Amino acid sequence: MDQDIAALVVEMKDRQDIYGCIMRYCRGVDRLDRALLLSAYHPDGIDDHGPYVGPLDGFADYVFQLHGGMQERTLHHVTNHYCELDGNVAHAESYFLFYCLNKAAPLYTMASGRYIDRFEKRNGRWGIVERVCLVDVRDETLSPVTGFEGDEFYVSPRRDRNDPSYMRPLHVDRRRITKPAG
Repeated sequence: MDQDIAALVVEMKDRQDIYGCIMRYCRGVDRLDRALLLSAYHPDGIDDHGPYVGPLDGFADYVFQLHGGMQERTLHHVTNHYCELDGNVAHAESYFLFYCLNKAAPLYTMASGRYIDRFEKRNGRWGIVERVCLVDVRDETLSPVTGFEGDEFYVSPRRDRNDPSYMRPLHVDRRRITKPAG
């Protein structure tokens, strides 16, 4: 019985540490805190965030140029969170709602989607190793024609077992790596 309780405590701590990474990511983006954002990942992490796909330093540059340069305020909310643990590897799917106040019209933007993450526990620390951001729904003021405008930048969400949330292990398609400007 004591071994069962000890294993359960370790599992609960692992789950909380993984969720903490996701919360640090959101807070880091919304507060434009680079160190906090990067603390959610392992240093060799790769993020596929639609228009930017690649390593973390470039991702942080992209995020802060977008959110710091174009928006007065941002809010990232995580709602549903599903996590599968497999030793020192975990796969998580976290639904998000994103709201912002833009510096120019349209003043408000809303989007929702999912962060699909592969985590690894290294030296006792969980961090994101690979992330694919899926945008499922955008605010209609930005996509008045069909609702699918902007989809070309992102991996396509699916409503079947071909959705990236089922990929084990999750891998960012390296062919999507963003080419440096110039």
